[in-house]
Amino acid sequence: MRATAPGCEFEVERGPDWLLVRITGLDDIVSTPPRLADALWSLLHQHFTYRIVLELDQVDTLDSYLIGQLVTLHKRVVEHDGVMRLCGLSAHNRRVLHTCRLHEHLPTYDDRQEAVMAGCGPRQPR
Repeated sequence: MRATAPGCEFEVERGPDWLLVRITGLDDIVSTPPRLADALWSLLHQHFTYRIVLELDQVDTLDSYLIGQLVTLHKRVVEHDGVMRLCGLSAHNRRVLHTCRLHEHLPTYDDRQEAVMAGCGPRQPR
């Protein structure tokens, strides 16, 4: 499913207990920056979940505005006992999060499968 917000687009998939969202078409030239936190929060409400994996492989640069939007969304999700994970970040964008000391609050993973399965240790036979 595709969704749009001013200045960006989302590819949305629903997995078991998770909303998987790839941010695409992020437009650096728009006069009003996209309100990503509000748009993504609205998607979470529409799908009745507070567990989200954001795929950011199409995002070239995590600038301060985008980081602020991620932090805002993270706070909302956590207030509802939810989980937010990021995946697909470039090495540069991972360093940006680390430099901002956000790598512990906004955990990053290589891909969506790793993000969804994080915290689930190997299953042990009974």
